[in-house]
Amino acid sequence: MLTSVDTDLIRVLADPLRLQIVTLLAEETLCSTHLIEETGAKQTNLSNHLKVLREAGVVDTEPCGRFTYYRLRPEVIASLAGQFTDLAEAARATAENNVKRSCP
Repeated sequence: MLTSVDTDLIRVLADPLRLQIVTLLAEETLCSTHLIEETGAKQTNLSNHLKVLREAGVVDTEPCGRFTYYRLRPEVIASLAGQFTDLAEAARATAENNVKRSCP
């Protein structure tokens, strides 16, 4: 089953802009300037979303002069994907074995 920590991560990734950021960072490490150009988001809005992603452990930062680069932490995404895979396997087994609770 998914735990509250996992549902918090799902909520973080459910935002369309944050999901777009994560998708872009899956392809390459980018600074906030690149992310503003790619997403069209305003700098303050983007910074707030990047803060949420950092605090959730989804991205790491790397200072480079006056810029900060952002890198996706693939192990976080892989862990969540693995939990969804486990959930799907449990559902498949339930369906195959016709497991259902009797009504009172």
